[in-house]
Amino acid sequence: MAYFAAVLARTDGGWDVSETELDDVETLADLADLAREAAQDDDSVLVFIEQEDAWFGVVRVDGEDDPRIFVSDGAAAARSSYGSVLTDELIDAEDFDDLDVLVADVEEDDEEAAAESGEDADDEDADGPIGAQAGPLGDSDLLADFGLSARELLALAGEGAVPGDALAEIADALGAGEVLEAVR
Repeated sequence: MAYFAAVLARTDGGWDVSETELDDVETLADLADLAREAAQDDDSVLVFIEQEDAWFGVVRVDGEDDPRIFVSDGAAAARSSYGSVLTDELIDAEDFDDLDVLVADVEEDDEEAAAESGEDADDEDADGPIGAQAGPLGDSDLLADFGLSARELLALAGEGAVPGDALAEIADALGAGEVLEAVR
């Protein structure tokens, strides 16, 4: 599936937007560094990431602060290479003492349940990897001080939402709609 990524850097005159490649991004730290390179002083930088018809993510970087992340569909993002960079940070795998044992136990339970119901135990789990929830994941307040409330952001991530349209609406709310559209 096709990806789109853009960096939106807040400036004195509004927003400077540029499309970006994520080929060298392997971790959230890499993504934060990419965002900081576009920053003017310590102003806010947003990274929009979209996987066509599946999910969108917004990462906010303010100076040297830790990045703040919002993903429209955690399970869908966790199944994609760029999305997993975001969801891996949001899902704390350290909560599991032994992830391999947990996975084995879950697979065994699935096989037993499937055998009892007569279903095939090898069907893919619709919710994605362990810990990744279907639906919005992360900090829904990350754009509140730019005028986009958590409620509005969550509505854009709701069922039936189109990721590209959602990012366009977010950009419009921030006053960056025209400049984002110019790089699409």
